[in-house]
Amino acid sequence: QVQLAESGGGLVQAGGSLRLSCTASGLTFDDYYMAWFRQAPGKEREGVSCITWSGRGTYYSDSVKGRFTISRDNAKRTLYLQMNSLKPEDTAMYYCAAMQQLTCAGFTSSGVRNWGQGTLVTISS
Repeated sequence: QVQLAESGGGLVQAGGSLRLSCTASGLTFDDYYMAWFRQAPGKEREGVSCITWSGRGTYYSDSVKGRFTISRDNAKRTLYLQMNSLKPEDTAMYYCAAMQQLTCAGFTSSGVRNWGQGTLVTISS
């Protein structure tokens, strides 16, 4: 059974930082591109960042480019999202995802193989 367990969410002030983690079990972690999505109240789930098997290739949405950094440690079966210069509009539930597609280009929810349960990030102004 595949499990993706996120952690690291919380409440921080605007301008602050958080680091999200996602530990995988039940799948061969380094066989999969991995991604972070987020969903704010009343909005659709959107792709935030994606990373290739090796971690050498990364993709970011325009809204987080330059502020967020995705990385992975295949030995630890863990995906990370370092979030800096946080803004109130970053408030959302953040989800880890194992991708079934073998590209980060145009990644969307339809390309997700497995979802985590989510971790809540709240940014106060």
